[in-house]
Amino acid sequence: MKAGAAIAMAASSSFDVELPGPLDLPASLERFRSAGDDGVDRWDGTHLVRTERIGDRAVAYVATVAGTVDQPTLRVTVADPFNARAVEHAVRSTFTRAPTAFAELVLTDPVIARLDARYRGLRQVQHPDLLAAFARCVSAQQVNLRWAAITRRRLAETFGDRHSINGHEVYSLNASRLAGATVAEIRALQFTTRKAEYIIGIAEAIANQRVRLADLIVLPDDEVIARLTALRGIGVWTAEWILARTLGRPRVVAGDLGVRKAVGQAYGSSATPSEADVRRITAHWGASASVAQTLLLHALHENVLGMND
Repeated sequence: MKAGAAIAMAASSSFDVELPGPLDLPASLERFRSAGDDGVDRWDGTHLVRTERIGDRAVAYVATVAGTVDQPTLRVTVADPFNARAVEHAVRSTFTRAPTAFAELVLTDPVIARLDARYRGLRQVQHPDLLAAFARCVSAQQVNLRWAAITRRRLAETFGDRHSINGHEVYSLNASRLAGATVAEIRALQFTTRKAEYIIGIAEAIANQRVRLADLIVLPDDEVIARLTALRGIGVWTAEWILARTLGRPRVVAGDLGVRKAVGQAYGSSATPSEADVRRITAHWGASASVAQTLLLHALHENVLGMND
């Protein structure tokens, strides 16, 4: 079994990043903690600890919440001051912004209006690291989210790089190390054989640059889906989550069971509408799909869908 490499901390640099409101930073980040700490996207209620991939390096940072929902601020400390500007740009892109059209959606859709009032400033958190985003999706296939977080943490600790910053630790997945792993080594972390094979194949594609974030960014949705589903173990469900949470597209992940349940409960269509029905019911979300989907999933977790208050 290969141990993850430790990355020494350089002299750090700190700065404030003011973000556009309304944005409820603690509520938006809470999903990193609610299903368990995976060691990669870390939130303890006070500190957000992540890495940003800059070129072929992962740079660690820690951020604390300041300001208000209307004037939110993250106080960021970067392990490597040379990369402070790039990390600042990444932090500014961390939370999905509500488009101008969202105000109209709130006026015309009472479901979204109620949830927006209840969870004001709740926004989707982006996953800019492509390998970590794939690992998040593969680990969550056909298991509960808490078990998925446990297995991802084992994967990160075994085949990732460990970064230390201001008394905090965080891991970044290492594509080359994962590409060189054996199925048996990943199976030992309690992934299934198929998931182990999928993870190795995805890591190989990223390490060999057959799949690159820079290429996906410029492609339309349908081409992104076609390119990603050509990878073994990647279906439309995963490809759409990559569109939504890594590429920042306003995409409804209509095949996701949680999304189907949330839409069914919120709009009273059925307990679990079909993927086609979800797409029909949510078509009016348009450019606001990411914000609306996040609100519904949060309300589903809180078990308040269908309530009138």
